[in-house]
Amino acid sequence: MNNKAQVFWLVSLRVLIGWHFLYEGMVKLFNPNWSSVGYLLDSQGWFRELFLWFASSPTILKTVDFLNIWGLIAIGLGLILGLFTRVALSGGIALLAMYYLSHPPFIGLRYGLPMEGSYLIVNKTLIELAAMAVLVVFPVNQTIGLDGLIFRKSLSK
Repeated sequence: MNNKAQVFWLVSLRVLIGWHFLYEGMVKLFNPNWSSVGYLLDSQGWFRELFLWFASSPTILKTVDFLNIWGLIAIGLGLILGLFTRVALSGGIALLAMYYLSHPPFIGLRYGLPMEGSYLIVNKTLIELAAMAVLVVFPVNQTIGLDGLIFRKSLSK
């Protein structure tokens, strides 16, 4: 990619999404009372039964909470640093897909938890997921990021 403006904005998008993931993970990590149980129990999506099952057992719930917190942090750091960017993007897309499937913004669904930015099918979760897909298609991780340093050195050997 030769256009500096394109690279700048794609890297900016990657870092901003990374910041969002990292922040969400850190907030959950440092809140001793945080649990995904309320979110899981509030699910109204196609896979409602799966999300209710996640909330049904303390062991499963602890695992889900651990994976959610540390997944958010790892994805965030990966995107900010440009480190294992493809893995971070894939993980982020999968995580956002789970959030979207748990709480789709469809007419007639009522949630006990307040929803932010729901506009009939499209919500901020779906928009962020699409932005991450754009970053997969237009990778700038080897232009600006640690991936470029790591993989350029390993390719030159």
